[in-house]
Amino acid sequence: MTAHRSLIRRAAVVTAAVAAAMTLTACGGGDASSAGHDGHGKSSSPTTTSNATASAERGGHNAADVSFAQGMIPHHRQAVEMAEIAETRADSPAVRTLAEEIKKAQDPEIRTMSGWLASWGEQTPSEGAGGGHAGHSMSGMMTPEEMDRMEKASGKAFETAFLRMMVKHHEGAVQMAATEKSEGSYQPAKDTAEDIITSQTAEITEINRLLGKN
Repeated sequence: MTAHRSLIRRAAVVTAAVAAAMTLTACGGGDASSAGHDGHGKSSSPTTTSNATASAERGGHNAADVSFAQGMIPHHRQAVEMAEIAETRADSPAVRTLAEEIKKAQDPEIRTMSGWLASWGEQTPSEGAGGGHAGHSMSGMMTPEEMDRMEKASGKAFETAFLRMMVKHHEGAVQMAATEKSEGSYQPAKDTAEDIITSQTAEITEINRLLGKN
């Protein structure tokens, strides 16, 4: 009987020891889990992930955005150059007004797009760059010969040349903007593309009306 009781006590002690060990292990495991959470939880929490995604959506850009800005800057510069010539050479007040509106709209867009490229660490096209950039030919750009012929014209011939060239120029800009809308990812660039499509399509309609009067 005594031996039996001694065996029972030893079994109880072993059981208690095992239980205590398991309790300590569980506590230690909890601490490790907590430490791991502190070290990595922030990067995987839904709130932080959502904030990172929102930040990427605000600032993210892709190759199409870069191409759009690098192509549209010289494209706009040439339109502004043409408009500045028309402001002083055109006889028609309507043509001069159109030229002023083109310059007023496109000058700020040049500055805006140059700012994007600087913030992205991308090259801004130098003054006088034209014909092609970023691996593609810019639709609607006038050749040096076309610009020279327009500048040498006068009176109605100048106005007609300016208006016809500007239609071609605007159509090219609308095409480039449509590509940005479908392929770009930087929302401000896509918004600018939408503005270009809206404003220059309306100007094409106005120019064609003016051409009908010439």
